[in-house]
Amino acid sequence: MKTDISYPKDANTPVSHLPFSPAVRVGNLIFVSGQASVDATGKLVPDTFEGEFRRSLENLRKILESAGSGLKHVVQTRNYLRDDANLSRYNELYREYFSEPFPARTTITNCLPVALHYEIECVAVVKES
Repeated sequence: MKTDISYPKDANTPVSHLPFSPAVRVGNLIFVSGQASVDATGKLVPDTFEGEFRRSLENLRKILESAGSGLKHVVQTRNYLRDDANLSRYNELYREYFSEPFPARTTITNCLPVALHYEIECVAVVKES
């Protein structure tokens, strides 16, 4: 059995100058690389924690949509916060983008360089036709 692997990308997909693909689709699973607060050209956009969180999630949304999925089809997230003082606000913001039943989730704090407040990666499934 042959499993198709593709690298979905369209004009709305945020670019990176680093050596990784924004997303890889294997069958009906989509693996999205870590998304941070970058603009459409891949330039880092420093902001408050909330601003970086929202920009990261919007980048994630764009990548998922280009791959035939969306935030409602996310089954797992991995989240990285520079400062654990933002955990309470992080949980509030997270609920704006994801609702019950929530995706499986891992959150790691005190792990990012000073240039970033937040980063997210995920696994999602393709929307059913």
